[in-house]
Amino acid sequence: MPGGRESVRIIIGIKIQHDVFKTTRRVSLPRKRPTSPSSGPGKKAAGKCVFSEAIPSQIEMVEPVVTRAMTVMAAHGCVDGQSAATELALREALANAILHGNKAEPKKRVQLDCFQESDGTLLLVVQDEGHGFDPAAVRDPTQPENLIRTTGRGIYLIKHLMDEVEYRNRGRELRMRKKK
Repeated sequence: MPGGRESVRIIIGIKIQHDVFKTTRRVSLPRKRPTSPSSGPGKKAAGKCVFSEAIPSQIEMVEPVVTRAMTVMAAHGCVDGQSAATELALREALANAILHGNKAEPKKRVQLDCFQESDGTLLLVVQDEGHGFDPAAVRDPTQPENLIRTTGRGIYLIKHLMDEVEYRNRGRELRMRKKK
């Protein structure tokens, strides 16, 4: 069976969480099951996918998917002792992808994939379908001229909460790592 026993466990875990949170809906897109971000021809897989979900670009979808992802990651032992930082960074990343990346267009999707790497490190990958951006061009919210702005703190928070932060695909993909 493609994906093996782990796929069944993840699908059941999402279904259980879906039943608990009746206000949310499960969205599935026809796509391949994510592989380890380090896998490929000639490379050994560095970890396993413990959670994967695509959501429409609606801000009200952030909280339910974060709750489901954190529940599954906790069950796999991925977020021991650092769950608050991981949860906040994930919430900010998803909100940024929805609001800034996809411009809150419900037909566009945001993809979240969570991996547990072989050394126990948690890798969160958030992808949007927007036009991308240059992360270096984002204003520093700690500068005096930006202190009273009501936006622009999400990337700053993510960089300070996670151990590694990397943007790919012209800013449409965010990879965040939290080491154990």
